[in-house]
Amino acid sequence: MNFNQTDKVVELTRKLENFMAENVYPIEHEYEQFVRNSNNLWVVPPVVKTLKEKAKTEGLWNLFLPEEYADYSAGLSNLEYAPLAEIMGRVEFSSDLFNCNAPDTGNMEVLARYGTDEQKKNWLKPLLNGDIRSAFLMTEPDVASSDATNIECSIVKDGDDYIVNGRKWWSTGVYHPQCKVLIVMGKTDPSAPRHIQQSMILIPMDAAGVQLVRPLEVFGDLHSPQGHGEVLLDNVRVPANNILLGEGRGFEIAQGRLGPGRIHHCMRLIGGAQRALELMCSRAESRIAFGKKLSDQGVVRDQIAQSACEIEQARLLTLSAADKLDKHGNKEAKDAIAMIKVIVPSMAQQVTDRAIQIFGGMGLCQDTPLPGIFGYARYVRLADGPDEVHSSQLGKLIINRYSKI
Repeated sequence: MNFNQTDKVVELTRKLENFMAENVYPIEHEYEQFVRNSNNLWVVPPVVKTLKEKAKTEGLWNLFLPEEYADYSAGLSNLEYAPLAEIMGRVEFSSDLFNCNAPDTGNMEVLARYGTDEQKKNWLKPLLNGDIRSAFLMTEPDVASSDATNIECSIVKDGDDYIVNGRKWWSTGVYHPQCKVLIVMGKTDPSAPRHIQQSMILIPMDAAGVQLVRPLEVFGDLHSPQGHGEVLLDNVRVPANNILLGEGRGFEIAQGRLGPGRIHHCMRLIGGAQRALELMCSRAESRIAFGKKLSDQGVVRDQIAQSACEIEQARLLTLSAADKLDKHGNKEAKDAIAMIKVIVPSMAQQVTDRAIQIFGGMGLCQDTPLPGIFGYARYVRLADGPDEVHSSQLGKLIINRYSKI
């Protein structure tokens, strides 16, 4: 494996780091204050539009799409995108500034890979331009959605239309004022074999019967302006040509979508953990307790050393997974993807927890980005599949591989 970056990525890294230093870090506190003001709920901070236009101008836009979609993006592989996603992960909201935010990245990849020309024209192009936002509706409150075959939302053919009924939650992005389209996973044929019962369909946000039930808080945070919502789909009627790829292809699309998405989450979390480590070191060197700096305390040095080791291990494992995905595809890389999905969020949570402890009371409040990094790491341990599911599947893969020797 060769993790040396190309000249193209080295230049993009330089530009992105400069952009963050000049435009993002200085407004981080201002942004957080704006979105936490109850008067600004579901309102995009005005500075976001300005910075998005600047990112476009500087060629820092849609960095996540691979080479076959170079007309839309920088045309990077997963391995090439990794250091850029890590930089963006240092600030919770910054991916949005470069049109590299979830769930839009996954939804754009789905439309780019599986969408018809009409679907691409109506939804992909506006998403790539940053004119609209989207949401992905798979998880349901009444079933264990970590097993996607449990999903009960119904997609029923009715003449030239489909009628969709179901209740979804943890639908990230539905409260964003620019959310215009939903990608919904449901069942078109419950009697079919288990993994071809599901389909995905495009539903305009303003379609009759789409009801936002309530926003869901993450550790008391609404994650405005995009939020996570519970959504009721009540006899939602859409044209039959809104189906993605065809009936029974939903599980196949989901697996193709979630592979790169899981890697993107891990890349961003490594950036968050790295920032937590840097903040931890700065605090330890500047804080005096019991007559000496925290950095002179053996236990603090040990925690910092351990954190640095864990971050680098996670980084190398994630680069390896990205390289395997690029070279061999999602199916062959599923073991590596499962590994990082188990390892990286827990690592980021643990490293950030140590940083919070070293900061003391300050680490718990809005004066540092640590609570946001910790919260992100914790909920990603459930998002895109809980740790236990990935561990179980990974164990099964490994047993099958070595029991045949």
